[in-house]
Formats: sequence, structure tokens, C-alpha cells
Amino acid sequence: MLREHLDEIARSHGCVGFGITTAEGFPGVAATMEERREEGLSADLAFTYTDSGVATDVRRTHPWAERIVSLARPYVPGTAEEPPTEPGSLRIARFAETDHYLPLRTALDAVAAALESSGHRSAVFADDSRLVDRAAAVRAGVGWWGKSTMVLVPGSGPWVLLGSVVTDADLPIDDEMRRGCGSCVACMPACPTGAIVAPGVLDANRCLAYWLQTSGVIPVELREAVGDRLYGCDECLTACPPGQRALGQSVGLPVRPQIRDILGSDDRTLLDRYGHFFLPGRRPRILRRNALVAAGNDGAPQLRNIVIGFLGHPDWLLRAHAVWATARFEDAIAAGALRAASESESDPRVRTELEPVIGLR
Repeated sequence: MLREHLDEIARSHGCVGFGITTAEGFPGVAATMEERREEGLSADLAFTYTDSGVATDVRRTHPWAERIVSLARPYVPGTAEEPPTEPGSLRIARFAETDHYLPLRTALDAVAAALESSGHRSAVFADDSRLVDRAAAVRAGVGWWGKSTMVLVPGSGPWVLLGSVVTDADLPIDDEMRRGCGSCVACMPACPTGAIVAPGVLDANRCLAYWLQTSGVIPVELREAVGDRLYGCDECLTACPPGQRALGQSVGLPVRPQIRDILGSDDRTLLDRYGHFFLPGRRPRILRRNALVAAGNDGAPQLRNIVIGFLGHPDWLLRAHAVWATARFEDAIAAGALRAASESESDPRVRTELEPVIGLR
């Protein structure tokens, strides 16, 4: 009866997936994570990779745990399948268009409250480094592990956010789902950088979603592939056939931010608008960095002067990416600005960007 009650609560909060598994660890997942790290495929990913032992064994942090209740909540419909592309505009991955984790957390909190009112302990995990939520969802029968490394849920495909409630309640457990991707590999060629190097294997070093939310320099060889993206990448999800029905039900058009607005706004404004993004150190510098790369890809003449202005920015990271973006305009004004920058620039990280550009002129 308690299980059915929890399921009803989850569904009433918009969840499309509900399942229960034991709180035993996931040794196979831990071994795979270590293998990815040793092969260099995890790049500098932190989060669950910070301590794979903790992330794959919830009893390390909650020794009283008996069960993991896994929930999946969709974040489409709600956005159009293909938002219109306008010069100077930017794309944001659908999961980040708004704080879609907020309604998921509400559902998780409601399930946790029901458990506690029944006399049981509970703890909520959502976007939490202490639990590989995909592993829990698969073992709980919520969905299956796709070749894109996403968990796919019937009816919604990969367009879901996952969360869990850990409890000491001795609830009946669910079987794993007897489904898979079969022969479908649609996600693999859809990746603009070939980051899915084998079915179920992601090379984070090539993943645009990884680079657009990490600190540091975006590799030169990936910058053109960034295109007009500000944050995240949906290509492998959009190509996934099990998610097509959910996309087909999409309504409305998202508001696409403008490159000019990102580059012209102060920190407080950017944090107010995009504070639900993962921003290293809670600093919006990566949004400006990403917008500079997008400006270089856009090449609209009206963006040239604002990009050139960043050649003198106090932040070396923004100056470095402004060099690349400025060079993409390929006109006399851009060339003159780069020569002037090369005469005053002393930071070796920026000079690394400048030297090959100036050498071509």
C-alpha cells in the first residue's frame, strides 16, 4: 500500500517514471567509472567522479538505507523542437532553459514527506554527487541505459531528469526493464564532435556540454562545433527515436538570448537570469567566454566591435577567447585590433592565442 501511495504521489507531480531498488552498491558502475578515468575519457569531470566509491554506494553516506526510490520527470513538452535561428542569438540546452530541477525536487520532497509520515527515514538526492542517479534508475526499472549514456524512459526517451529518495522502509523492489536500444545508433553520428566513441562510452574531452560548463580554455579544435551554443548540447537527445514523441508534443518557443546581451550584462544580471546553471565558482565568466566563441562563429559585422572590446578585458580567459573570435571577422579593423593587442599583451596564455593569429597576417 505504501509503495502504491508513493507512486501516486510521484505521478501527481508529473513524474513519468517510478521504481524502487535496494540500497546496495553499484560495483560494476564504480569499476566502469574508474576505467573511464584511467583511459582519460572522463577528462576533468568532478561531480560523481570526485569519489566514485561514495557515488556508487549510498550506504557510505547513509548506512541506514534499505531502498532507493527513483523518479524520472520530463522537461518536454514545453519547448519547441527547433527554435528559430536568428543572427546574434544563442541556444541553451532544453534542460537548462529554466530550473527544471525545481519541480523534480518538489516531487522528491513529497515522496520523502510521505515516507516520514509513515515513520520511516528518508533523504532526497537530486543532481547530487553522492549518487549516480542513472544507475539507480536503471536497476529500479525506470528506464534503460542508452548508447548515448543517457537513461531512456518509455514515452519520454532521454528527455527526463532523474532523482532519488533513500529510505529505511522495506519496500518491494522492481525488476530492471527488459528494453534496450537494439541496433539503433542514431545518437552516435548526431554528436557534432564524435564524443560518443562507442555504444555507451562518452569521451568527455570531446563533449560540448562538458566544455560549455567547465572552466578554462575551450580547445581550438572544438570552437567551430560550439556554433551558437551558450550552454549545453541536445544533439544526441534530439536524434534519439524514443524521445521523438515527446518532442512532437512540444509547444511554445523558447526565448533565445542574444550574444550582445550576454557580453554587455554585468555579473549580477547574468546570475539573476542564469543562476540555475552550473557556473564554476558562481562566476558568469564562462557565459561570456561561450558567447565570445559563438560571436566568432556568427561573424555578424555588428558583433565585431563588442568582441574587440574584450581584447582589453581584465580577465585573461575572456581576452584569450576574444583573440580567436576577433580573428574570425577577417577584416582590416579586426587585424589592426589584434596587432595592437599583441603589442600590449603579457599573459602567456593569451599570447598562445595571439601568436598563430598574428603570424598569419
